[in-house]
Amino acid sequence: MAKRKIAKSAREFDKRFDAGEDIHDLVDMSKASVISHGKKVRITLDVAESLVNEIDDIRKEIGVDRGALIKIWLHERVKKEKSAGAVS
Repeated sequence: MAKRKIAKSAREFDKRFDAGEDIHDLVDMSKASVISHGKKVRITLDVAESLVNEIDDIRKEIGVDRGALIKIWLHERVKKEKSAGAVS
């Protein structure tokens, strides 16, 4: 089998992937690594129903799960705070 042409940009790679092209021979798996974020811990939050409704409006619009959206927001905020030097 002939080796296919390597994608010239991330955009081209994404386009080929999204089109269903087999991209396995375009990826160097020898440099891949698995990132472990450690043990998961469950937390419980009590928030106003109106806030939950607003979150649900946003998540429905972008098509993600409520928990996933909140995790993304928390992650983004923690990164922002750490980069601002607020947390050591």
